[in-house]
Amino acid sequence: MDSKRENLIVQLTTDFAVKVVAFHFKIKKAGVIPMANQIFKSGTSIGANVREAQNAESKSDFIHKMKIAAKEADETEYWIQICERSPFLPDPSELKTEITSICRVLTKIISSSKINSSNFQLKNN
Repeated sequence: MDSKRENLIVQLTTDFAVKVVAFHFKIKKAGVIPMANQIFKSGTSIGANVREAQNAESKSDFIHKMKIAAKEADETEYWIQICERSPFLPDPSELKTEITSICRVLTKIISSSKINSSNFQLKNN
C-alpha cells in the first residue's frame, strides 16, 4: 500500500478497530465476555479485510475482500445494536455513528468497483 496517499476506508477502519478494542474491554467489565469477544473479532476484522483488499490480485479479488469487510461491518453493527438496546451494557453511540459511515463507504466502493469492472469488460469485448 502506498503510504504517501491517504486511503479513507483504510483510515476509517483502522481508527474504528482501535475504538472497538477499547469498547471490548468495557463490555468485558460488564461481565459479558462472549459478546465482548464477538464484537472484538468482527470489529477488527473489517479493517483487516480492507487492508488485505489493498493487495488484491485482481479486481474480482478486491471486490470479494471488500464484500467480506462489509459482512463483518454488518455483523459489528448488529452487536452494536444489541449493546444499544441493553441497559446492562456500555453506550456504543460513538461506534454506531462510525459503523454506519463505514458501511456506507464500503457499499459505495463495492458498487463502484462492480460498475468499473463491468465497463472494463464491455469495452474489451
